[in-house]
Amino acid sequence: MAPIPVHLILGFLGVGKSTAILDLLRRKPADEHWAVLVNEFGEVGVDGAIMEAEGIAVKEVPGGCMCCVAGLPMQVALNWLIRREKPDRLLIEPTGLGHPSQVIETLTGESYQGVLSMASSLCLVDPRRLSEEKVVNNVHFRDQAAVSNVLVANKCDLCEEEDLARFRSWAGAFDPPKARIEETRYGRIELEWLTASHSERPATDAGAHHHHHDGEVPERVSLEDEPWQRFINTGDAHYSCGWRVTPETQFAYDALVDFCHGGHWLRIKGVVHTDQGWMALNLAGDSLSATPVEPNTENRLEIISDQPLDGEALDDQLRTVALRG
Repeated sequence: MAPIPVHLILGFLGVGKSTAILDLLRRKPADEHWAVLVNEFGEVGVDGAIMEAEGIAVKEVPGGCMCCVAGLPMQVALNWLIRREKPDRLLIEPTGLGHPSQVIETLTGESYQGVLSMASSLCLVDPRRLSEEKVVNNVHFRDQAAVSNVLVANKCDLCEEEDLARFRSWAGAFDPPKARIEETRYGRIELEWLTASHSERPATDAGAHHHHHDGEVPERVSLEDEPWQRFINTGDAHYSCGWRVTPETQFAYDALVDFCHGGHWLRIKGVVHTDQGWMALNLAGDSLSATPVEPNTENRLEIISDQPLDGEALDDQLRTVALRG
């Protein structure tokens, strides 16, 4: 068998990576089987649940960035996907809060020689955030852009011309130059962008990441044994609070929307059973989208913030939104 082409889909928190991957998979060649390895900072794993509902071959590595868990959990998930799905192409979505160097090192290591082949890596960028010093000075953001072959300005429909001019100047300054520099909206990635030439590009600081996991992912408790589960995660000056709840539990939609707008979060993502049906929730900044989805095997909701979260208080608030279950 020929080595499986692997694409990293990189980008900082909230840039629209999952939306881009979903759209890309809907337009893949009909005669090809693609698979996705998705990693999230939080412990719950919302993106994987959304992709599974779409019938996508996906495996999750929740609970921190893949560079923390590349030693074992990432390889276990990767081996499972390769063995079970035998994909023609593999997409990997690391967390937006992670550094890409350890992931690349694992993929190009001896264990996967002749099995995987690094293909073009894409980094999505929200041009509006290039004016934020805390973003452009973040080593993870810098190196996600540095190691990528293709830079894509996403959410261009929300940008002012000065935002796009800033992106074009920033993207054009990389040395070596990027194989492609593109602009898009709604996470649209053209298939031809995946064929851009791949070459290894050095990170500015490959050892910058501060590991906050010991490489072990604990076994999940069954929802039958514990129907309402709350998880906390902390690392790299970010915090998450997430929930797994039995699918029979239903939430009041309007009250849930109020809950999502009830704090200064960076992100909220969820797949939730509401009194208006199952919804995929996605909040970035002040904008909350709610999209109807197929029923899932469980409720999942995750908050990510750059400020400490009071897990018990948030849990009490969310329980008041639950109607039954």
